[in-house]
Amino acid sequence: MPDLPDVLTVAPLSAPLDATVRPPGSKSITNRALMCAALAPGTSTLTGALFADDTRAMLGAVAALGATINADPATATVTVTGVDPRRGAAAATVDARQSGTTSRFILPAAALRPGATVVDGSAQLRARPFGPVLEALRDLGATVSTTGFLPATVRGPLRGGAVRVSGHISSQFLSGLLMAGPLMTEGLAVELTSALVSVPYVEMTRAVMAAFGVSVEGLSVAPGTYRATEYAIEPDASAASYFLGAAAVTGGRVTVSGLGAGSLQGDVAFAEVLGRMGATVTRTAESVTVSAGGVLHGIDVDMADISDTAQTLAAVAVYADSPTRVRGIGFIRGKETDRVAAVVTELRRAGIEAVEDEDGFTVHPGVPRPTRFATYEDHRMAMSLSLLGLRSPGMEIADPGCVAKTYPDFFTDLDRLR
Repeated sequence: MPDLPDVLTVAPLSAPLDATVRPPGSKSITNRALMCAALAPGTSTLTGALFADDTRAMLGAVAALGATINADPATATVTVTGVDPRRGAAAATVDARQSGTTSRFILPAAALRPGATVVDGSAQLRARPFGPVLEALRDLGATVSTTGFLPATVRGPLRGGAVRVSGHISSQFLSGLLMAGPLMTEGLAVELTSALVSVPYVEMTRAVMAAFGVSVEGLSVAPGTYRATEYAIEPDASAASYFLGAAAVTGGRVTVSGLGAGSLQGDVAFAEVLGRMGATVTRTAESVTVSAGGVLHGIDVDMADISDTAQTLAAVAVYADSPTRVRGIGFIRGKETDRVAAVVTELRRAGIEAVEDEDGFTVHPGVPRPTRFATYEDHRMAMSLSLLGLRSPGMEIADPGCVAKTYPDFFTDLDRLR
Protein backbone atom coordinates (compact mmCIF):
# COMPACT_ATOMS: atom_id res chain seq x y z
CA MET A 1 0.00 0.00 0.00
CA PRO A 2 1.32 3.48 -0.83
CA ASP A 3 2.18 5.82 2.04
CA LEU A 4 -0.72 8.18 2.64
CA PRO A 5 -0.80 11.35 4.73
CA ASP A 6 -3.04 11.67 7.77
CA VAL A 7 -5.24 13.98 5.70
CA LEU A 8 -5.53 13.74 1.91
CA THR A 9 -6.76 16.56 -0.34
CA VAL A 10 -8.78 15.44 -3.37
CA ALA A 11 -8.51 18.12 -6.05
CA PRO A 12 -11.15 18.71 -8.73
CA LEU A 13 -10.47 17.26 -12.17
CA SER A 14 -8.89 19.71 -14.58
CA ALA A 15 -10.18 18.00 -17.75
CA PRO A 16 -13.26 16.01 -18.74
CA LEU A 17 -13.16 12.47 -17.38
CA ASP A 18 -12.67 9.72 -19.97
CA ALA A 19 -11.11 6.59 -18.52
CA THR A 20 -11.05 2.81 -18.44
CA VAL A 21 -10.30 1.17 -15.11
CA ARG A 22 -10.08 -2.33 -13.69
CA PRO A 23 -10.44 -2.45 -9.89
CA PRO A 24 -8.73 -5.24 -7.95
CA GLY A 25 -10.42 -8.57 -7.34
CA SER A 26 -13.70 -8.82 -5.51
CA LYS A 27 -13.29 -9.06 -1.76
CA SER A 28 -16.53 -10.99 -1.41
CA ILE A 29 -15.62 -13.54 -4.07
CA THR A 30 -12.01 -13.84 -2.86
CA ASN A 31 -13.06 -14.68 0.69
CA ARG A 32 -15.69 -17.17 -0.44
CA ALA A 33 -13.22 -18.85 -2.79
CA LEU A 34 -10.59 -19.02 -0.05
CA MET A 35 -13.10 -20.65 2.29
CA CYS A 36 -14.21 -23.26 -0.24
CA ALA A 37 -10.64 -23.97 -1.35
CA ALA A 38 -9.56 -24.46 2.26
CA LEU A 39 -12.29 -27.10 2.71
CA ALA A 40 -11.47 -28.93 -0.53
CA PRO A 41 -9.08 -31.89 -0.62
CA GLY A 42 -6.18 -31.13 -2.94
CA THR A 43 -4.74 -27.86 -4.22
CA SER A 44 -6.76 -25.02 -5.72
CA THR A 45 -5.42 -22.00 -7.59
CA LEU A 46 -7.17 -18.63 -7.34
CA THR A 47 -6.31 -15.92 -9.86
CA GLY A 48 -7.26 -12.26 -9.69
CA ALA A 49 -7.46 -12.44 -5.90
CA LEU A 50 -7.70 -9.30 -3.81
CA PHE A 51 -4.82 -8.57 -1.44
CA ALA A 52 -6.14 -6.22 1.24
CA ASP A 53 -6.67 -6.29 5.01
CA ASP A 54 -9.94 -8.24 4.80
CA THR A 55 -8.59 -10.93 2.50
CA ARG A 56 -5.30 -11.18 4.41
CA ALA A 57 -7.45 -11.82 7.47
CA MET A 58 -9.12 -14.70 5.63
CA LEU A 59 -5.76 -16.06 4.46
CA GLY A 60 -4.63 -16.13 8.08
CA ALA A 61 -7.90 -17.66 9.23
CA VAL A 62 -7.88 -20.63 6.86
CA ALA A 63 -4.18 -21.16 7.61
CA ALA A 64 -5.02 -21.25 11.32
CA LEU A 65 -7.45 -24.08 10.58
CA GLY A 66 -4.69 -26.04 8.83
CA ALA A 67 -4.88 -25.09 5.14
CA THR A 68 -1.57 -24.53 3.34
CA ILE A 69 -1.34 -21.14 1.62
CA ASN A 70 1.04 -19.85 -1.04
CA ALA A 71 0.17 -16.25 -1.89
CA ASP A 72 1.74 -14.02 -4.55
CA PRO A 73 0.42 -10.44 -4.39
CA ALA A 74 2.46 -9.46 -7.45
CA THR A 75 0.42 -11.79 -9.66
CA ALA A 76 -2.77 -11.70 -7.54
CA THR A 77 -2.56 -15.49 -7.27
CA VAL A 78 -3.16 -17.79 -4.30
CA THR A 79 -2.73 -21.55 -4.12
CA VAL A 80 -4.58 -23.31 -1.32
CA THR A 81 -4.13 -26.90 -0.21
CA GLY A 82 -7.24 -27.76 1.71
CA VAL A 83 -7.74 -29.54 5.02
CA ASP A 84 -10.58 -31.49 6.61
CA PRO A 85 -11.38 -29.46 9.75
CA ARG A 86 -13.18 -32.45 11.26
CA ARG A 87 -9.72 -33.86 11.97
CA GLY A 88 -8.48 -30.73 13.71
CA ALA A 89 -8.00 -31.73 17.35
CA ALA A 90 -5.46 -29.06 18.31
CA ALA A 91 -6.55 -25.71 19.72
CA ALA A 92 -6.51 -22.84 17.22
CA THR A 93 -6.85 -19.06 17.30
CA VAL A 94 -8.16 -16.87 14.47
CA ASP A 95 -7.64 -13.10 14.30
CA ALA A 96 -10.27 -11.79 11.91
CA ARG A 97 -8.97 -8.19 12.24
CA GLN A 98 -11.82 -5.92 11.06
CA SER A 99 -13.25 -8.44 8.61
CA GLY A 100 -16.91 -9.31 8.99
CA THR A 101 -16.79 -11.82 6.14
CA THR A 102 -13.77 -13.60 7.62
CA SER A 103 -15.23 -13.91 11.10
CA ARG A 104 -18.73 -14.91 10.00
CA PHE A 105 -17.46 -17.39 7.41
CA ILE A 106 -14.80 -18.98 9.60
CA LEU A 107 -16.98 -19.60 12.67
CA PRO A 108 -19.04 -22.46 11.11
CA ALA A 109 -15.90 -24.02 9.58
CA ALA A 110 -14.12 -23.76 12.94
CA ALA A 111 -17.10 -25.38 14.65
CA LEU A 112 -16.52 -28.51 12.55
CA ARG A 113 -13.27 -29.06 14.47
CA PRO A 114 -13.19 -31.21 17.61
CA GLY A 115 -10.50 -28.90 18.96
CA ALA A 116 -11.41 -25.53 20.45
CA THR A 117 -11.08 -22.51 18.16
CA VAL A 118 -11.05 -18.93 19.44
CA VAL A 119 -12.23 -16.35 16.89
CA ASP A 120 -11.52 -12.72 17.73
CA GLY A 121 -10.93 -9.42 15.97
CA SER A 122 -10.50 -5.69 16.33
CA ALA A 123 -12.47 -3.55 18.78
CA GLN A 124 -14.60 -2.46 15.83
CA LEU A 125 -15.40 -6.08 14.92
CA ARG A 126 -16.12 -6.96 18.54
CA ALA A 127 -18.92 -4.39 18.47
CA ARG A 128 -20.66 -6.04 15.50
CA PRO A 129 -23.41 -8.66 16.06
CA PHE A 130 -22.76 -12.41 15.83
CA GLY A 131 -25.75 -13.79 17.70
CA PRO A 132 -27.58 -15.43 14.76
CA VAL A 133 -24.65 -17.55 13.57
CA LEU A 134 -23.58 -18.50 17.10
CA GLU A 135 -27.12 -19.54 18.06
CA ALA A 136 -27.34 -21.59 14.87
CA LEU A 137 -24.05 -23.36 15.64
CA ARG A 138 -25.35 -24.31 19.08
CA ASP A 139 -28.53 -25.68 17.53
CA LEU A 140 -26.42 -27.70 15.07
CA GLY A 141 -24.46 -29.38 17.85
CA ALA A 142 -21.44 -27.16 18.51
CA THR A 143 -20.23 -26.01 21.89
CA VAL A 144 -20.12 -22.20 21.86
CA SER A 145 -18.70 -19.92 24.54
CA THR A 146 -19.60 -16.26 24.07
CA THR A 147 -22.12 -13.57 24.93
CA GLY A 148 -23.13 -13.09 21.30
CA PHE A 149 -20.10 -11.05 20.31
CA LEU A 150 -16.44 -11.73 19.70
CA PRO A 151 -14.29 -13.20 21.08
CA ALA A 152 -16.04 -16.54 20.67
CA THR A 153 -14.78 -20.06 21.34
CA VAL A 154 -16.35 -22.85 19.28
CA ARG A 155 -15.86 -26.60 19.32
CA GLY A 156 -17.41 -29.31 17.17
CA PRO A 157 -18.55 -31.64 15.92
CA LEU A 158 -21.51 -30.27 13.97
CA ARG A 159 -24.19 -32.84 13.28
CA GLY A 160 -26.04 -30.48 10.93
CA GLY A 161 -29.67 -30.90 9.95
CA ALA A 162 -32.41 -28.28 10.13
CA VAL A 163 -31.76 -24.88 11.68
CA ARG A 164 -33.57 -21.54 11.88
CA VAL A 165 -31.61 -18.34 11.21
CA SER A 166 -32.61 -14.67 11.02
CA GLY A 167 -31.87 -12.97 7.72
CA HIS A 168 -32.45 -9.28 8.43
CA ILE A 169 -29.12 -8.45 10.11
CA SER A 170 -26.62 -9.85 7.63
CA SER A 171 -26.57 -12.42 4.85
CA GLN A 172 -23.02 -13.35 5.92
CA PHE A 173 -24.41 -15.61 8.67
CA LEU A 174 -26.27 -17.68 6.09
CA SER A 175 -23.34 -17.78 3.67
CA GLY A 176 -20.96 -19.02 6.36
CA LEU A 177 -23.33 -21.80 7.39
CA LEU A 178 -23.94 -22.90 3.79
CA MET A 179 -20.20 -23.15 3.04
CA ALA A 180 -19.67 -25.41 6.07
CA GLY A 181 -22.85 -27.37 5.34
CA PRO A 182 -21.47 -30.17 3.14
CA LEU A 183 -19.04 -31.18 5.90
CA MET A 184 -21.82 -31.52 8.49
CA THR A 185 -22.86 -35.11 9.21
CA GLU A 186 -26.48 -34.55 8.18
CA GLY A 187 -25.88 -31.73 5.74
CA LEU A 188 -27.76 -28.50 6.34
CA ALA A 189 -31.27 -27.15 5.80
CA VAL A 190 -31.79 -23.50 6.75
CA GLU A 191 -35.14 -21.86 7.43
CA LEU A 192 -35.09 -18.05 7.56
CA THR A 193 -37.01 -16.45 10.41
CA SER A 194 -36.92 -12.94 8.91
CA ALA A 195 -36.52 -11.38 5.49
CA LEU A 196 -33.06 -11.84 3.98
CA VAL A 197 -30.99 -8.75 3.20
CA SER A 198 -28.27 -8.59 0.55
CA VAL A 199 -29.77 -11.50 -1.38
CA PRO A 200 -27.23 -11.28 -4.26
CA TYR A 201 -24.44 -12.17 -1.84
CA VAL A 202 -26.13 -15.49 -1.06
CA GLU A 203 -26.46 -16.13 -4.79
CA MET A 204 -22.73 -15.43 -5.03
CA THR A 205 -22.07 -17.97 -2.27
CA ARG A 206 -24.07 -20.60 -4.19
CA ALA A 207 -22.13 -19.86 -7.38
CA VAL A 208 -18.71 -20.10 -5.73
CA MET A 209 -19.66 -23.33 -3.95
CA ALA A 210 -20.85 -24.77 -7.27
CA ALA A 211 -17.49 -23.93 -8.85
CA PHE A 212 -15.89 -26.05 -6.12
CA GLY A 213 -18.27 -28.96 -6.76
CA VAL A 214 -21.02 -28.45 -4.17
CA SER A 215 -24.63 -27.66 -5.08
CA VAL A 216 -27.03 -25.72 -2.88
CA GLU A 217 -30.73 -26.41 -3.42
CA GLY A 218 -32.73 -23.50 -2.04
CA LEU A 219 -31.16 -23.07 1.40
CA SER A 220 -30.19 -26.73 1.77
CA VAL A 221 -26.94 -28.55 1.09
CA ALA A 222 -26.39 -32.31 1.27
CA PRO A 223 -23.35 -33.94 2.86
CA GLY A 224 -20.56 -33.97 0.33
CA THR A 225 -17.02 -33.04 -0.61
CA TYR A 226 -15.61 -29.92 -2.19
CA ARG A 227 -13.45 -30.34 -5.29
CA ALA A 228 -10.17 -28.46 -5.71
CA THR A 229 -10.18 -26.30 -8.81
CA GLU A 230 -8.72 -23.33 -10.65
CA TYR A 231 -10.88 -20.27 -10.07
CA ALA A 232 -10.70 -16.78 -11.63
CA ILE A 233 -11.95 -13.87 -9.49
CA GLU A 234 -13.57 -10.90 -11.21
CA PRO A 235 -12.94 -7.24 -10.25
CA ASP A 236 -14.75 -5.82 -7.23
CA ALA A 237 -18.11 -4.30 -8.18
CA SER A 238 -18.42 -2.33 -4.94
CA ALA A 239 -15.06 -0.72 -5.72
CA ALA A 240 -16.20 -0.08 -9.28
CA SER A 241 -19.10 2.00 -7.96
CA TYR A 242 -16.71 4.81 -7.03
CA PHE A 243 -15.39 5.13 -10.56
CA LEU A 244 -18.85 4.86 -12.12
CA GLY A 245 -20.01 7.45 -9.60
CA ALA A 246 -17.09 9.67 -10.61
CA ALA A 247 -18.39 9.67 -14.18
CA ALA A 248 -21.82 10.78 -13.00
CA VAL A 249 -20.47 13.46 -10.65
CA THR A 250 -18.09 15.03 -13.18
CA GLY A 251 -20.13 14.57 -16.35
CA GLY A 252 -17.58 12.23 -17.91
CA ARG A 253 -17.23 8.63 -19.04
CA VAL A 254 -15.79 5.63 -17.22
CA THR A 255 -15.57 2.03 -18.42
CA VAL A 256 -14.93 -0.70 -15.86
CA SER A 257 -13.39 -3.71 -17.57
CA GLY A 258 -13.85 -7.24 -16.29
CA LEU A 259 -17.40 -6.64 -15.01
CA GLY A 260 -19.60 -7.92 -17.77
CA ALA A 261 -23.23 -8.93 -18.04
CA GLY A 262 -22.49 -12.28 -16.37
CA SER A 263 -20.99 -10.86 -13.19
CA LEU A 264 -21.67 -12.72 -9.93
CA GLN A 265 -21.87 -9.48 -7.98
CA GLY A 266 -25.12 -7.74 -7.23
CA ASP A 267 -23.38 -4.39 -6.89
CA VAL A 268 -23.00 -4.14 -10.67
CA ALA A 269 -26.63 -2.97 -10.48
CA PHE A 270 -25.32 0.35 -9.15
CA ALA A 271 -24.79 1.33 -12.79
CA GLU A 272 -28.53 0.94 -13.37
CA VAL A 273 -29.22 3.25 -10.42
CA LEU A 274 -27.07 5.89 -12.13
CA GLY A 275 -29.03 5.20 -15.29
CA ARG A 276 -32.25 6.05 -13.45
CA MET A 277 -30.65 9.37 -12.47
CA GLY A 278 -30.01 10.24 -16.11
CA ALA A 279 -26.62 8.74 -16.92
CA THR A 280 -26.15 6.52 -19.97
CA VAL A 281 -25.22 2.92 -19.14
CA THR A 282 -23.68 0.51 -21.64
CA ARG A 283 -23.06 -3.11 -20.71
CA THR A 284 -21.20 -5.74 -22.69
CA ALA A 285 -20.04 -9.26 -21.97
CA GLU A 286 -16.77 -7.83 -20.62
CA SER A 287 -17.46 -4.36 -19.25
CA VAL A 288 -19.85 -1.70 -17.99
CA THR A 289 -19.66 1.96 -19.01
CA VAL A 290 -21.32 5.00 -17.45
CA SER A 291 -21.44 8.27 -19.38
CA ALA A 292 -22.92 11.49 -18.06
CA GLY A 293 -23.03 15.08 -19.16
CA GLY A 294 -26.62 16.11 -18.74
CA VAL A 295 -28.66 16.80 -15.62
CA LEU A 296 -28.75 14.18 -12.87
CA HIS A 297 -32.18 13.62 -11.35
CA GLY A 298 -32.95 12.67 -7.77
CA ILE A 299 -34.58 9.27 -7.30
CA ASP A 300 -36.29 7.11 -4.69
CA VAL A 301 -34.50 3.76 -4.55
CA ASP A 302 -34.43 0.61 -2.41
CA MET A 303 -30.78 -0.41 -2.04
CA ALA A 304 -31.25 -3.40 0.27
CA ASP A 305 -29.55 -5.68 -2.26
CA ILE A 306 -26.68 -3.29 -3.07
CA SER A 307 -26.16 -1.60 0.28
CA ASP A 308 -22.37 -1.33 -0.04
CA THR A 309 -22.94 1.28 -2.74
CA ALA A 310 -25.36 3.43 -0.73
CA GLN A 311 -22.66 5.85 0.41
CA THR A 312 -21.49 6.20 -3.19
CA LEU A 313 -25.00 7.23 -4.19
CA ALA A 314 -25.12 9.73 -1.32
CA ALA A 315 -22.12 11.51 -2.85
CA VAL A 316 -23.60 11.48 -6.35
CA ALA A 317 -26.97 12.73 -5.05
CA VAL A 318 -25.37 16.01 -3.94
CA TYR A 319 -25.19 17.04 -7.60
CA ALA A 320 -28.71 15.99 -8.67
CA ASP A 321 -31.53 18.42 -9.43
CA SER A 322 -33.89 17.09 -6.74
CA PRO A 323 -33.70 15.05 -3.51
CA THR A 324 -32.65 11.41 -3.48
CA ARG A 325 -34.23 8.99 -1.01
CA VAL A 326 -32.41 5.72 -0.24
CA ARG A 327 -34.48 3.03 1.47
CA GLY A 328 -34.10 -0.54 2.70
CA ILE A 329 -30.64 -0.18 4.26
CA GLY A 330 -31.32 0.16 7.97
CA PHE A 331 -29.12 -2.87 8.59
CA ILE A 332 -25.97 -0.97 7.49
CA ARG A 333 -26.06 0.77 10.86
CA GLY A 334 -24.32 -2.39 12.10
CA LYS A 335 -21.45 -2.31 9.59
CA GLU A 336 -17.96 -0.89 10.24
CA THR A 337 -19.78 2.16 11.56
CA ASP A 338 -23.39 3.32 11.55
CA ARG A 339 -23.20 4.14 7.87
CA VAL A 340 -26.57 5.88 7.76
CA ALA A 341 -25.68 8.30 10.55
CA ALA A 342 -22.09 8.75 9.38
CA VAL A 343 -22.82 9.76 5.78
CA VAL A 344 -25.61 12.11 6.86
CA THR A 345 -23.35 13.73 9.48
CA GLU A 346 -20.52 14.32 7.03
CA LEU A 347 -22.72 15.72 4.27
CA ARG A 348 -24.30 18.11 6.76
CA ARG A 349 -20.84 19.31 7.79
CA ALA A 350 -20.26 20.15 4.12
CA GLY A 351 -23.41 22.27 4.13
CA ILE A 352 -25.59 19.70 2.36
CA GLU A 353 -29.09 19.09 3.66
CA ALA A 354 -29.26 15.40 4.52
CA VAL A 355 -31.81 13.58 6.64
CA GLU A 356 -31.38 10.34 8.53
CA ASP A 357 -34.38 8.06 8.04
CA GLU A 358 -35.17 4.86 9.93
CA ASP A 359 -34.25 2.63 6.99
CA GLY A 360 -31.93 4.93 5.05
CA PHE A 361 -31.38 8.61 4.26
CA THR A 362 -32.46 11.50 2.07
CA VAL A 363 -29.95 13.80 0.39
CA HIS A 364 -30.94 17.19 -0.98
CA PRO A 365 -28.81 18.70 -3.75
CA GLY A 366 -26.52 21.61 -3.00
CA VAL A 367 -23.07 23.12 -3.33
CA PRO A 368 -20.73 21.55 -0.75
CA ARG A 369 -18.39 23.86 1.10
CA PRO A 370 -14.73 22.96 1.73
CA THR A 371 -14.71 20.20 4.34
CA ARG A 372 -12.38 17.79 6.04
CA PHE A 373 -14.41 14.60 6.15
CA ALA A 374 -14.15 12.17 9.03
CA THR A 375 -14.11 8.55 7.87
CA TYR A 376 -14.97 6.59 11.05
CA GLU A 377 -12.41 3.86 10.29
CA ASP A 378 -14.71 2.93 7.42
CA HIS A 379 -13.15 2.37 4.00
CA ARG A 380 -16.42 3.08 2.21
CA MET A 381 -16.79 6.47 3.86
CA ALA A 382 -13.35 7.49 2.60
CA MET A 383 -13.86 6.25 -0.94
CA SER A 384 -17.38 7.59 -1.43
CA LEU A 385 -16.77 11.06 0.01
CA SER A 386 -13.68 11.46 -2.16
CA LEU A 387 -16.02 11.79 -5.16
CA LEU A 388 -17.09 15.22 -3.95
CA GLY A 389 -13.50 16.39 -4.27
CA LEU A 390 -13.42 15.52 -7.98
CA ARG A 391 -15.95 18.31 -8.62
CA SER A 392 -15.91 20.67 -5.63
CA PRO A 393 -12.75 22.36 -4.29
CA GLY A 394 -11.47 22.13 -0.75
CA MET A 395 -12.39 18.52 0.03
CA GLU A 396 -10.12 16.59 2.41
CA ILE A 397 -10.27 12.99 3.59
CA ALA A 398 -9.11 12.24 7.13
CA ASP A 399 -7.44 8.87 7.73
CA PRO A 400 -7.34 7.91 4.04
CA GLY A 401 -5.35 4.82 4.99
CA CYS A 402 -8.57 3.13 6.14
CA VAL A 403 -9.09 2.11 2.49
CA ALA A 404 -6.49 -0.64 3.12
CA LYS A 405 -9.37 -2.78 4.36
CA THR A 406 -10.51 -3.56 0.82
CA TYR A 407 -8.67 -1.34 -1.70
CA PRO A 408 -5.14 -0.32 -0.64
CA ASP A 409 -4.38 1.45 -3.94
CA PHE A 410 -7.69 3.29 -4.23
CA PHE A 411 -6.32 6.82 -4.08
CA THR A 412 -3.54 5.94 -6.53
CA ASP A 413 -6.13 4.61 -8.97
CA LEU A 414 -8.40 7.61 -8.38
CA ASP A 415 -5.52 9.94 -9.22
CA ARG A 416 -4.97 8.06 -12.49
CA LEU A 417 -8.33 9.39 -13.70
CA ARG A 418 -6.67 12.77 -14.21
